[in-house]
Amino acid sequence: AVGGGTGSGLGSLLLERLSVDYGKKSKLGFTVYPSPQVSTSVVEPYNSVLSTHSLLEHTDVAVLLDNEAIYDICRRSLDIERPTYTNLNRLVSQVISSLTASLRFDGALNVDVTEFQTNLVPYPRIHFMLSSYAPVISAEKAYHEQLSVAEITNSAFEPASMMAKCDPRHGKYMACCLMYRGDVVPKDVNAAVATTKTKRTIQFVDWCPTGF
Repeated sequence: AVGGGTGSGLGSLLLERLSVDYGKKSKLGFTVYPSPQVSTSVVEPYNSVLSTHSLLEHTDVAVLLDNEAIYDICRRSLDIERPTYTNLNRLVSQVISSLTASLRFDGALNVDVTEFQTNLVPYPRIHFMLSSYAPVISAEKAYHEQLSVAEITNSAFEPASMMAKCDPRHGKYMACCLMYRGDVVPKDVNAAVATTKTKRTIQFVDWCPTGF
C-alpha cells in the first residue's frame, strides 16, 4: 500500500535495491492506492504521488488496486456490512493468487511474468494495469451458484468487478489478458472472448485492434 509511510518509503527503497541487484529479472508489483472516500491520513496523496515515481522506474508491471473499490466489492458481493482489513486482504490475496496461479500450476494456457510484460505493456513506462476479479460470491451462495464461462467473462468486464474505482466503458483498452482458473476448457474461453469482442462497451485503441 503506497498511502502509508512503510509501503511508499520502504517499498520504494526495496524496489530500487532489487532493480540494482536483479536488473535482468521482471518485477511485478501489486500496489494498493488510497481513496478520498476511505482515507486514514492527510499525507496519503503525497506518499502515493512520490512512490509512483519509484514504481515507474523500478517495476516492469504494476497492478493497481484501490481501497474504495475493494470495500465496495466486500459490501456488495460478499454481504459484509463493515469490512475489516482481514476481509480486504483476503480479497486482494485472491487476485494475486489467481494472477500467479499459472506460475505454480499446470494449465492449457500458462503465462509467466515475462509474458505479462510482453503482451500488456505497449511502452516501458506505461505499465500500470487495471485488474478485475470474477466471480466474487459469498460463502452462502457458493454452494448453489453455477456460472458459465461466458457469464464469468462478462462479469470480469463489469465496473463493479474492477479492483480500482474506475469505469473502463468511458475509455479504451490497450490490451487485455483473461486468466481462468478451475474446470475451464479452451473451447468455452474462445467462444466467450469472441462474444466479448462484438460488444460496443469494450473498445480497444486503434493501434491495437486484436486486444486479447
